[in-house]
Parts: sequence; structure tokens; C-alpha cells
Amino acid sequence: MSAKTPKLRIKKGDLVQVITRVRGRKNEDGTKTSDLGKQGKVLEVNAETQRVLVEGVNRIKRHTKARPGVEGGIVEREAPIHISNVQLVDPETKKPTRVGIREEKVERDGRTKTNRIRVAKRSGKDI
Repeated sequence: MSAKTPKLRIKKGDLVQVITRVRGRKNEDGTKTSDLGKQGKVLEVNAETQRVLVEGVNRIKRHTKARPGVEGGIVEREAPIHISNVQLVDPETKKPTRVGIREEKVERDGRTKTNRIRVAKRSGKDI
């Protein structure tokens, strides 16, 4: 039996900020670095594994083999990080914020429909 996948409040295209140290990597000069505080756009969300792919965050190098039509070499790309390590950025203050849900009743063709709207807790603005 499979567990139910949770509803996530971060969607593809959202601007998020990394709120924890994801991975301790070293720069070329040997000093440690991390992605803490970096902001980026969400490229992909995987609800089953609760991981997100964020543009410019958690970059890794992969050695790829040359195939017909694909050049081989070292390719740098983003790796997924857990959704709990990122927080949505408030559109007004450009700082990380929690996400709330506001329900709005809309009437169309005699039927009432409930729309769920994501709201930034920091400023109260719609996302």
C-alpha cells in the first residue's frame, strides 16, 4: 500500500530561499561554502520524494560519457534538495515567509466554488 503524497505549498516557478546548509562543498581555494541564503526559481517539484530543484542552488558536477549526438565531459547541474530546506520569498519584502491558504467563495452559473489562494504570512499579499 502506498502512502498518500502530501500537498506542497511550493510550486514550480516560485521564488524560494535556502534556509539551511544543504551541503558543505569546497571552493577552488579550499575554503568551505554553502548555499545558505541563496534565492532561486523552482524548476521542478517532486511531491512523492518531497524534493525541489532550484535554479543555481546545490550545483553538482557529473561526468558524462560521449554518445551519438551528446558531447561527453563534466556537466554542472542542479541537484534536488528537500522541500523543508527552502522557504518561499515574500513578493513584497523579498524575504523568506511562511505560506498560508485563504479560501474564497466564487459564484459562477449558479454554483458556488471555493478557490484556495496562497498568501504570504509576512505581508499578507497573495502569491
